[in-house]
Parts: sequence; C-alpha cells; structure tokens
Amino acid sequence: MSVILKAENISKQYRLGTVGTGTLGDDLKRWWYGIRGKDDPFLKVGAVNDRSSLASEDYVWALKDINFDVKQGEVLGIIGKNGAGKSTLLKLLSRVTSPTTGSIRTKGRIASLLEVGTGFHGELTGRENIFMNGAVLGMTRSEIKNKLDEIIAFSDCEKYIDTPVKRYSSGMTVRLGFAVAAHLEPEILVVDEVLAVGDADFQKKAIGKMQDLSTGEGRTVLFVSHNMASVKSLCDRGIVLENGYNVFEGNADEAVNFYLKKDELTHSSNESLLDRKDRNGNGKWKVRDIKFFSNNDDEVTSGLSGEELNIIIYLKKIREVVCEKLIVSIAFQDENKNTVLLFSSDEMAYKFNGLNTTDSFKLKIPALLLRGGYYSLRIVIAEGGTKQENLVDVLDDAAFFQVLQGDIYRVGHLNRKLNQAIIPGKYEV
Repeated sequence: MSVILKAENISKQYRLGTVGTGTLGDDLKRWWYGIRGKDDPFLKVGAVNDRSSLASEDYVWALKDINFDVKQGEVLGIIGKNGAGKSTLLKLLSRVTSPTTGSIRTKGRIASLLEVGTGFHGELTGRENIFMNGAVLGMTRSEIKNKLDEIIAFSDCEKYIDTPVKRYSSGMTVRLGFAVAAHLEPEILVVDEVLAVGDADFQKKAIGKMQDLSTGEGRTVLFVSHNMASVKSLCDRGIVLENGYNVFEGNADEAVNFYLKKDELTHSSNESLLDRKDRNGNGKWKVRDIKFFSNNDDEVTSGLSGEELNIIIYLKKIREVVCEKLIVSIAFQDENKNTVLLFSSDEMAYKFNGLNTTDSFKLKIPALLLRGGYYSLRIVIAEGGTKQENLVDVLDDAAFFQVLQGDIYRVGHLNRKLNQAIIPGKYEV
C-alpha cells in the first residue's frame, strides 16, 4: 500500500501568557532575521510541554520533532495523557493550523471531526447544517443531496432534523457532525475523542463505520482516544505521545501496552510492603513486592477488562515453611472492601513445590473479568489450613490496580464501569 500521509520533523511552538502570537519586538526580530536569511531566533528556545511544572520560558513546544507516515487504508491510533499534544497534532494534520517547523504531505481529501459542533450554526436546523457543514468539508450540493437521507438515518436525529441545532444535546450534535464527516468519503478521516460524547450504541455504530471505511473502502483513519479497548479493536498501528514527543510507535497492542506501562497508578503510601505493620500471621514468610505484567511481559499498573493479566508475588523467607502445605489466596476488592474476584490455590489444585528454590510465584489470569475501576489486592498466605494458627502472612491493600473498560465478550461493546453495574433491587443502570 502506498503512503498517503507523511509527517517529517513537525513541531508546534506556542507563546505562553496572555499574548498568543508574540509581541511587536518579537515580530520585528523575526522579520529582521528573515530578511537576512537566518532561522527564526525563537525556535532555539522553549520549554518542554510538561503541565506538571511551572513555566520558566516564554515559549513552549506543544509538539517537537514528530515523524511518522500512514499508508492507505490504515487506521492509526494516537494515544497519550491529556496535554500530550494529540489534539494539536490532529489540528496540524487537518490544516487547522500550520506547523512551526517540518512538513506534512498528504494525498486526497481530509475530513476532520475534532470538536463537538465545529462548523455548526445554532440558529440553523440540522438539515441546513448538513448542507453547510458538508460544503465546508468540500462536498458539492449534489453530493450532499444524494447522501442526505443516509446521513440523517446514520445520525438517528430524524425527529429533530428540522429543529435548530441550538436545541440539540451535545450527543445529538456529535452524532450529526460525525455522520456528515463519515459520508464525505474522504481519503483521510481524522477523529478526535468526540465519540466519547455519544452513547454506547452510537460509539459502536461509529467504530463500525470507521472499520468499514478502512477495510471495505480503503480509507485512512487517524483516531485519538483514551479508550484503549477501542484503540486495540479498531487500529492497526499506534503512536504514543508524551509531553509533545513521540515516545513509541508500533502495532496497536504494543502501543496500548506501552501507554499502560507508562501511565503509572500512584498511591498515597510509599511505604515498603516489608515495613508494613498492619499485617497478620506468624511472619515466617512475608510478601515484599507485587508486580503486574501484560500478556507481552510488560510491567503495568493498569489493564483492560477481559485481557490477560499476570501477577508476580515476591517473598522474603524468614523461617522454614512446608511448601507442599501452602495455600495462597489473592482477592480483588472494590473501594468498599467487597471481594469481587478471588483466586485460591487449593481450589485451583495448585502446589507450591517449586518455592523451595525460588522466592516468587506467578498467578496467570487468562481474562480479567472485572468492570472498569480501581481495585486493591488482599493477599493471604497460609500453611496447612485456613484457621488463625495457620496464617503465615495476611496483607490488605497490598497493591492497587486500575482496570479499564473493555470488550470482554468480543462483541464491539464495552462493559460498564464498576459504579455503573446493575444493583439488585434497583432498575436503573
């Protein structure tokens, strides 16, 4: 497949403070350097785009030296934390703004859906906005007329199509905007996180449409999302942005795993597990560390619902324990300390004979069947039974782990978050 988009050393610099485009003095300096054939003097200065630190410079690099290319029919996921530069990159690719340095080469028509309601006029009806927005995106009036019924049906806004858009909800607006952009038949479709505004049914429909565009019609899609399950299911490749830099590029699974590995979950306590006094048991062995790994053996602190997760428990052996009699349980608990998932070695008929020669063991979870949310781990190690006198080490809140919503049933639909579950006796979700 041929390359349809190529970004070479693109960077974007902004001036901090109340003046957005520079001062008269800066403009004169730029002009003077320009007529002498010299580089812009302000390209040599500028802080890294790190939101966690106070500004010490007048300029900041929102993006710095980004290089990548996209082939025709490919779906590229762009992921990163808020402020990493994702939306700035899409605006550069969509020609909304120009790069400070570098070049972007594209073939064919680009359609963008970057912000809810971009290009819509509140006083015009939905039908009128379709014609106006389509014209802005490059469609002829005859093209819009031919696809009008299809656009309206896709948006699910038939009932309100002749109502002014100012009375639409944000979800209805993004439905209509996406419907217009998707039916433009662009060679490149650029989609920001606006799909998160829509409900689950619309997200499923939109993702299905993007898959049809890429696989069925050979269109190229650039997709920004914080939904890692959508990135994995939709994208062929992914790039990870951090503080304006491209820190990783690879296939979608590798990019998501890298992002989860970088996105560390912090907890208020920095106390070593060995130093914890709030534990129970005879202390023959103690849990000294717990680490989580993805199916690619990358260490992570968060994972997707339905995906494989490996937990390694590291031990400090103080006195002798009969390994053949060991029983270990690992419980995932919600914020109310309710156990929602439990693994127990005796129920799994697992023997710890190998612990005579090593100080760690691994629990492999083929599919983490938990809803999205934050969980703590409770570890219980016992010898020869589960009564009080058999306990070796019991540790609550031994580790914390974030589970992201995922498509656990492989149906193109995310499961609910933990606090959105159906509760017995209630009929609201």
